Amino acid sequence: MPRIIGIEIPSNKYVEYALRYLYGIGPAKALEIVERCNIPRDMKAKDLTPEMISAITVILQNDILVEGDLRRVISADIRRLQQINCYRGIRHRKGLPVHGQRTKTNARTRKGKKSTVGAIRDKTQRRLAAKG
Repeated sequence: MPRIIGIEIPSNKYVEYALRYLYGIGPAKALEIVERCNIPRDMKAKDLTPEMISAITVILQNDILVEGDLRRVISADIRRLQQINCYRGIRHRKGLPVHGQRTKTNARTRKGKKSTVGAIRDKTQRRLAAKG
């Protein structure tokens, strides 16, 4: 398995697809990197020469934010939004959807497991809820 910027990329996949295993590299950037390094599109990652790997590494270090640097920038942006108390920052802080999605139904991934809020009218149900 070739290592690029400390990340093992799968050797049995085409280079264009293997590069996507790096955080911050999607389909368009992976294709751009392959074209800039003059790597054939039908080449597997295990067939990369050390020169090709170093060319990819140079491009990633100089031109594109990936992995830890990108994560740091994103978290700093979210922290800034929370500090200035803008709408998006408040939504991040509360753990709710940020981009205008509905929350009456759906949004379970962001909101977490459903918890019913309110009084339980039936006495037997109330006892069961108190025990559990």
